[in-house]
Amino acid sequence: MNYEKIGKFISEKRKEKGLTQKDLAVLIGVTDKAVSKWERGLGCPDVSILEILSECLNVSILEILK
Repeated sequence: MNYEKIGKFISEKRKEKGLTQKDLAVLIGVTDKAVSKWERGLGCPDVSILEILSECLNVSILEILK
């Protein structure tokens, strides 16, 4: 998996929705630091939160992981 590509995708979709990192973090139940880490390509969302993340961003889980 390409963490940088996943992070960039999450960042783009979050901004399209007009959400801050903190807003997204609250919606999915993680810290804003976790969102920042993903968006910088230093990690990837845990599989247990991919479903809620995809719902918040209005994309499929597959789109996130592509």
